[in-house]
Amino acid sequence: MAPEAITARPSLAPDTLERVLGWAALALLAAALAAIARGHAHWGAVSPAIWLHLGTVIVALSLTPVILWQKRGTRLHRRLGYIWASAMFISALDSFWILETNRGHFSVIHLLSAYVAVQTPLLVLSARAHKHVAHRTAVRGMVIGGLLAAGALTFPFHRLLGRWLLG
Repeated sequence: MAPEAITARPSLAPDTLERVLGWAALALLAAALAAIARGHAHWGAVSPAIWLHLGTVIVALSLTPVILWQKRGTRLHRRLGYIWASAMFISALDSFWILETNRGHFSVIHLLSAYVAVQTPLLVLSARAHKHVAHRTAVRGMVIGGLLAAGALTFPFHRLLGRWLLG
């Protein structure tokens, strides 16, 4: 008779991908802050929706490495996770009022906003249900797609941060 397989709990420690995602978030944060600083002469022309969006994204980018690199399941991890998820959700919702780039219409980047708006509650629910694999997968997807890819798309194509940073 074969011994029963022991089901190992997946490691909750940060892996290489999470370390890389944390560093990528810091790099994007540095670029965004540099762009905002360089664009100071134009701050008065920026809509409140864009300022809210920038603020929530800066919170999310700042917290990403902290959350990804720390011990999971702690009270601090949960509290920071709620703040991060709230920032991501508000940022996604707020983006639907940012229509300057596509002449008053939604753009392709709004698909990422819809993804984040739907995925954020699911991410929180999976964490609360202790579905570690689903939660970790959702976080990675949101960081890659909803934060890093969407953030990278704010620099090219005559978008605000790109104009400010690259002049």
